[in-house]
Amino acid sequence: MAADERGPRGQGHRRDDHPDRDGKDQRAGRGGRDREDARGGDHRRGAAQARKGGQGRRDRDDRRGREAGDDDHRRAAAVERERVSRGATRLSPKSPRKPEPAIREGVTGREVDRGVKNQLRTLSKENAEGVAQHLVMVAELLDTDPEAALAHAETAVRRAGRVPAAREALGLVAYRLGDWARALSEFRTVRRLSGSSHLLPLMVDCERGLGRPHKALEIAQSEETQGLSFDERVELAIVVSGIRRDIGQLDAAAANLSDLAPRISPHRGSAPRLYYAYADALLASGDKHAAREWFARAADADHELTTDAAERLDDLDGISVLDLLEGEPEDADEDIDGDDDSGDSTDE
Repeated sequence: MAADERGPRGQGHRRDDHPDRDGKDQRAGRGGRDREDARGGDHRRGAAQARKGGQGRRDRDDRRGREAGDDDHRRAAAVERERVSRGATRLSPKSPRKPEPAIREGVTGREVDRGVKNQLRTLSKENAEGVAQHLVMVAELLDTDPEAALAHAETAVRRAGRVPAAREALGLVAYRLGDWARALSEFRTVRRLSGSSHLLPLMVDCERGLGRPHKALEIAQSEETQGLSFDERVELAIVVSGIRRDIGQLDAAAANLSDLAPRISPHRGSAPRLYYAYADALLASGDKHAAREWFARAADADHELTTDAAERLDDLDGISVLDLLEGEPEDADEDIDGDDDSGDSTDE
């Protein structure tokens, strides 16, 4: 009976038959896991937040670094723009130094005038002497061999690029060669370095040569012209008269010189050029009689023969100069030789 009451042997009690104990164990297991999950979840969330915070700081640091780099780039670009606006050139690889042209024997450099010597004082003694020698050579070769003069002028600029006299020499050679753009650039540099406007007439002529007559007239009428000397105003007036003729204003071209021409002394160095330009403008406007008068004045004043005023005057008068040897027999010497031979035969 007791055995039956206990049930079949071997079956015993299942784990499910003890809900209190098993439930307690199950709850304990779940609670333990819950507590572990809570602790592990908090730890993982904290680690994730820490990683996220670290990544945020790195992003902010990277962004600040990029912004700082952008600021540096902008500052460098601003500095470069400022250099270019002041006439500086961008850095470029240095080209091999060109050989310097030879200095004529006897040229010492002391031939330059006092104003140039004062400018060269910013250089070392040796460099100043060399630059002065090249400037002397430019002056000697400008009219006879401008290409050779160009080599000396470029050498002077390489050795003394901030000396106005060197830049002016290069500008004058370029002007003589008809390189208007380069001449204008050098003349502008001279004006910036020295503050002087004495090259303004040549700058106006360069604008004319570049085909910009209205720009040239604008410069000629600027306030800078007020500081020009009398001879410089004469040169400017001659250039402006030529521009007026270029654009078809023939009467205005003559009128532009009508005030200066009667007032200048014929002994002044600029007088022959002024007289000649005035005569040429008058002739272009149709006043042949007045043109002849001023060509005659130009010929009388031009002792250095810097113009062809005398030839122009002869053309107006209808005079043609003939070669005095023209028509002379080419066999004159042969006839003389023949006479000598006949004389010798007679003696025999």
